[in-house]
Amino acid sequence: MGNYYITTSIPYVNGEPHLGHAMEFVMGDVLARRARQQGDDVIFSMGSDEHGGKISEKAAEMGLTPKALADQMSKTFSDLAEKLNISNDRFIRTTDEGHEQRAKLIWKALKNDIYKSKYVGWYCTGDEAFFSEAEVKANNGVCPNHNRPYEKIEEENYFFKLSNYTQPVLEAIESGQFLIIPETKRNEILNVLKDGLDDISVSRPKEKIDWGIPVPGDAKQVMYVWFEALMNYITVLGYPEHEDFKKFWPANTQVIGKDIIRFHAAIWPAMLMSLGIELPKTLYVHSFVNIDGKKMSKSLGNFVSPNEVIDKYGADAFRYYFLRHVPSYNDGDFTWDAFEAAYNSELANELGNAVQRTAAMIQKYQNGIIGDVPAAEHDIAQYEEALAACRFDRALDEVWEQVRGLNQYIDQEKPWMIAKEKDEEHLREVLAYQASSLLGIATLLEPFLPETAEKITAVFSEGIVRPIKGTLFPKQEVDQAA
Repeated sequence: MGNYYITTSIPYVNGEPHLGHAMEFVMGDVLARRARQQGDDVIFSMGSDEHGGKISEKAAEMGLTPKALADQMSKTFSDLAEKLNISNDRFIRTTDEGHEQRAKLIWKALKNDIYKSKYVGWYCTGDEAFFSEAEVKANNGVCPNHNRPYEKIEEENYFFKLSNYTQPVLEAIESGQFLIIPETKRNEILNVLKDGLDDISVSRPKEKIDWGIPVPGDAKQVMYVWFEALMNYITVLGYPEHEDFKKFWPANTQVIGKDIIRFHAAIWPAMLMSLGIELPKTLYVHSFVNIDGKKMSKSLGNFVSPNEVIDKYGADAFRYYFLRHVPSYNDGDFTWDAFEAAYNSELANELGNAVQRTAAMIQKYQNGIIGDVPAAEHDIAQYEEALAACRFDRALDEVWEQVRGLNQYIDQEKPWMIAKEKDEEHLREVLAYQASSLLGIATLLEPFLPETAEKITAVFSEGIVRPIKGTLFPKQEVDQAA
């Protein structure tokens, strides 16, 4: 029993939600649901990142105001979260009035580490970032991510003294005070830190980018979008004075993608140190989802919307595949064939059949009466260990050991033969054990597949079988290509 605060990163609203966003939402949800299951008081925060040049540029193309575009796109992310049965307590938008007010308070609190200076560098609006001469030269002056020339920019900006925090952040990571998992990502950021951090530009002139939060005391500058976006993790708790901030910070776990590790593992802890507040306990860095072995992109024509998958197979099947079949510590792959195979053989056949067979036999041989259900006794230490390390794939492997073990038990005991032999007491014990095992499996599945866990529990928990209408994993017959 304690307080548990978890966040996902906040997606930038210049594009539609993709499979990686959906996977990250689900990973955060598993940790939040597990913490609640263990009796913790939980805040699970998600949101959307809505300022910056990319948004105003795209809005102008579409004939919209930046806020109208942000409203429209932010909703696609909150709608996806709802569709995936994500149990977030908060959804923060960086255009929320409260966030903007508190971002200004944070800026003022960081003022000892912020100074104004002239900046000369190469900039790409698509990345909302500056690039070194070496990077620009290596790419022949054209950004490979956005196929547009870098812009040479000379301007006066505010800078954050990131260089002052190289050693303190390095020590926090090496000591384990700020835990980064997996270890490969920890080593990656340690190598960056060992090379030393440079001071970073944290504002842009308002005449260049007007869609942002004004710098306090300087109406000609706006906060750099990514710098201000990082603040959401504490503004959502009401930093600095709200009770939620005092009660829930530091975050227990922050879940992010590997492409934004420098922001979250170097710059964010430095900002927190400058503010004089504790660092998050754990930063979990997940990898990417490829499609048929290739990076997903609309230009390659291999973009798969998470909504397509959910509409066909349901939220729990989506959650299952991306938590078990995409490695928690490495890049993974999505193909329709692989998804269909996992759906059929593991969900429908192994788990679905165990539930259907058990319910059908109790109805047939005992008029639906289960009787005394013994408490399920399974060693879940490895399941707990896997979850603590954000190894969602391994935690589900542990659950599936139990699912397969139960199917083997049914095949070995052959309850239908015991019924023929009219050994009612033995039959009652066997079927009660099956029901008990399924209730135990449902408890372990609840953070991962909440709807499925609820359905299984409803079938067996009252001592009388209440059959599922239809199947445990209903599939919508929709055209994949539609």
